[in-house]
Order: sequence, then C-alpha cells, then structure tokens
Amino acid sequence: MTKSAAARPGSSPVRRVAAVAGTALLAGTAAVCAPGVAYSAPRVAVAPAADFGDCPPLPDGVDSTRWRCEVHTAAPRLTLGSVTVNLAPITMTHAEGPMPDGGNGQVWGAMHSSPTAIPGGLTGTPAGDRTPVLGLAIQPEYGGRSDFYTGQFSLRFRLLGRLLPHGCTIGADAPIDFQLKRSGPSKWVSQDPPVIEFSAYDDTFAAPAAGHCGPLTGTLNHRLGLPAATGNLLSYDASYTFKTYAPLPAK
Repeated sequence: MTKSAAARPGSSPVRRVAAVAGTALLAGTAAVCAPGVAYSAPRVAVAPAADFGDCPPLPDGVDSTRWRCEVHTAAPRLTLGSVTVNLAPITMTHAEGPMPDGGNGQVWGAMHSSPTAIPGGLTGTPAGDRTPVLGLAIQPEYGGRSDFYTGQFSLRFRLLGRLLPHGCTIGADAPIDFQLKRSGPSKWVSQDPPVIEFSAYDDTFAAPAAGHCGPLTGTLNHRLGLPAATGNLLSYDASYTFKTYAPLPAK
C-alpha cells in the first residue's frame, strides 16, 4: 500500500524465537481484539522506545478520533536459500481505522532498518569474515505492499559489500511477499503505555535470486543458494505500541 492510499483488506511447525522487547509487524485492530488474546497484569518493564514521528497523514473524510498510529519493531530470524541470519531490529509505522463507508482503512508510514553481516561474507569461509573487502551484509527494505489486518507485507533485501554495486538486491525486480501466521495468542504486557507482544512466522515464501549485482551476480547467488523455492523462513517474537490520532500533532 502506498503512503497516500488507504485500502480495504481482503503451516508447517517452526521453532519459536525467544521473545524480544520491541514492536513488530503483524497486529492490526482486528488481530488485537480477536478471541484468544491474553492479558497479563502490567509488569516492571521498559516500554518500547517508539517514535511516532513517522505517523502518516490520514485519508480525507475519515474520523481521526477513530484512527490510531501503530509502531511495530522486531529482530527477525531469516533463512533465505542456504543462509540464516538474525537480522538487526526493523521498525515499521502505519495508521489504521475505519473508512467513511465502514471498511477497514490503512495508510503506510515508514520503515527503518540497518545492515546485518552475513557470516562468511562473499566466500562463505573464514576469509570472508577476516577480510573487509570480502564482507557481505543484508538489509531489509519495504517492498511497497502491506496489509496489517491480515499479516501480509512485502520486503526486498539489499546486499552490501565493497565489491557489490549499490543496487544489488534480493527481490530487486519483484519484492518477496510474506503471509505471516501467528505462533500463539497476543499478550498485553502494559496498558499505559500500550505494549502488546506476539509471535509470527512465514515458511511458505519463495526466495528469488539476487539481481543487479554486477559481474559477481552468478557467484553471489551460488554462494547464497538462490533462487530457493522452499526451505525459507521469516520468524520472530515481537511487540507493538500505538497512539490514537487525537493527541498526535496534525499533519
């Protein structure tokens, strides 16, 4: 979903990742209020360091008092092809609420991420870790589509290294589409500020080959085991927080 548009939305066992305090990707009002959501009494915990500066402007004609801005952060575990990494934390911000016709509306805000080193670098050997010129890192980027009511979103994965051009990316021509599934019920850990934890994963997506990587494209894809139609996994435990638009600064 683009930032300027609002839209109406339309497993195999995996090992759960240990919980992280943060704010993350799949939630939405419908998921939070669904049956089976557990509540735990507030405990001594540090609330997510949420920055609501990325909350997007709302569509024309909606009731802003019924919309809220959600900030989601997670440190996912990612398997693409033959490589598995624990990604650095990513943060996504979006708005959601009812449209004038009663449908569910969403507006994209922003995504922030940072690179994560891939063990073994370009060679997949200790030399790739010891020699800076052979280093390799991966950084997720928003792929342009999201539906947080249903847990659907898309990502690209930029590959970074001294020997690679800037455009070298997994999903360069078409992003990877994820359909997250819950690993268990959501849990409220704080009501003021609101902090809700959950677990989710997708092990059904296909990983495309890296593209726009220059002369090393073929060698790089062989190193990463790409493309890979099966055996891929995105999983994390995470949490999210939100504010209604009533107290947020006007945009």
